[in-house]
Amino acid sequence: MGNVESNSSYQKHLSRFLSDEVADIDGVFSALSGAEEAVVVKMGKKAQTRVSLEALKAYVKDSLPPSMVTRLYSGMRSIQETHQKHPGDPEPSTGLAKEQFVVFTSTLFKGNAQEKCGIVLKMVSDAQKTVKGSQILEFAGDLISSVVHVLNYRKLLKGWKPKKLNNSVASVKALATQLVSELRSAEGKKMDGASALDATCDQKSIEDWLFRIPQISTFLKVVLQQGLLLLQPLSDEASEILHLLPECRGLQGTALVSLLDVPSIIYLNAHLPSELRDRWQLLFASRVHGESFTQLCGHIVNKGPCLLVLKDTDDYIFGGFASCSWEVKPQFQGNNTCFLFSISPSLAVFTYSGYNNHYMYLNHGQQTMPNGLGMGGQHEYFGLWVDSNYGQGHSKAKPRCTTYNSPQLSAKENFLLDSMEVWAVGDFPEAKNGKGEKSILDSDPEAQALLEMMGKSRQSDGFREPPEDEEGDN
Repeated sequence: MGNVESNSSYQKHLSRFLSDEVADIDGVFSALSGAEEAVVVKMGKKAQTRVSLEALKAYVKDSLPPSMVTRLYSGMRSIQETHQKHPGDPEPSTGLAKEQFVVFTSTLFKGNAQEKCGIVLKMVSDAQKTVKGSQILEFAGDLISSVVHVLNYRKLLKGWKPKKLNNSVASVKALATQLVSELRSAEGKKMDGASALDATCDQKSIEDWLFRIPQISTFLKVVLQQGLLLLQPLSDEASEILHLLPECRGLQGTALVSLLDVPSIIYLNAHLPSELRDRWQLLFASRVHGESFTQLCGHIVNKGPCLLVLKDTDDYIFGGFASCSWEVKPQFQGNNTCFLFSISPSLAVFTYSGYNNHYMYLNHGQQTMPNGLGMGGQHEYFGLWVDSNYGQGHSKAKPRCTTYNSPQLSAKENFLLDSMEVWAVGDFPEAKNGKGEKSILDSDPEAQALLEMMGKSRQSDGFREPPEDEEGDN
């Protein structure tokens, strides 16, 4: 009767898993039980092994920060056991039971927001039934830091090298703040600014948050799966976790330290169309290719969808997603999947407002039309603009950019450009058409851009060099 495997609730949670997954869960719990300081207590007719926090930490080792291991343990121990207690049985207050471990795993991997909310509340604060916004912000920061940590520890960064990326400390805080900004208080009110940190949140608030912000559940799965090596190759969510970061191409082999960092890459990638999340390739970096508008055009024209990332001289980092290939012409282009974004000092994405179709614009060498690269708004009043006189730009939004409903992205309305990167997302158009060969002009993007600007066709397209092996950064 005391055997947890016999109760219906336990079996219900086990039934969510395939037989191979059940075997994997059993194996991980057995390994936990074998770690130091596992506790064996008598429960009814069967001895039941319980796992201590120290045993969990010993098993996890350095794959997760200690603070996140403690939060996981609090979440596991918050599961109410359903076995029948018999006279003489000890109080089940010491250590983690297998039932709790299985139900916790089942809930985080297979459960809905309603099932998860109580566990997450205990992970935020084990001692309270309600929590403050500030405590949820601390939890979100811990969670994001743990994801970055474990992906690096397990060598799952897919070509993104920490030494080649911007420091992620500020971006962790920015992403945590962005996620917490979506919280609603116990009274159902959206929380803004500093008041959000003092607002009281209950289990219902957490449920609403988990339902509307699926990244929280994804991050929890990454931490549990990669931190405990649980259901790695088996779970249905494995592909979801694999798509968290795109494969990085083009950054290795350069001296460039990117403007991006792991949290901002994860955040931006989640906002891209699903078919464009697998691979990013560096097309242009001003610190590598030079501060030249012609060079910029030569590296981004006809290269498919891409992300522009800019940094102004006041250290604001921002940019936009172009949904299709850039073309040099005096008309607006693109579609309503384009968006603008901010990375620093805050992390946010601003999508199509429905007001107009001024998604993206690239022009050069015209006397009657603006010359430069722009996204959103209107001529001379873009949400994001880089002038053809490279090094100058503007972000005008009083009060908001009409196309994307975005605020001013730069520190000053008219800004000076410190550096710029452009990343192709998805496959190049040539790859999609089965054409991987290089044109003679591909080796001279500046000449290619000049031809585009003059409206000349590329006659050399018929004389292509054999393809080279693609760069592998993993």
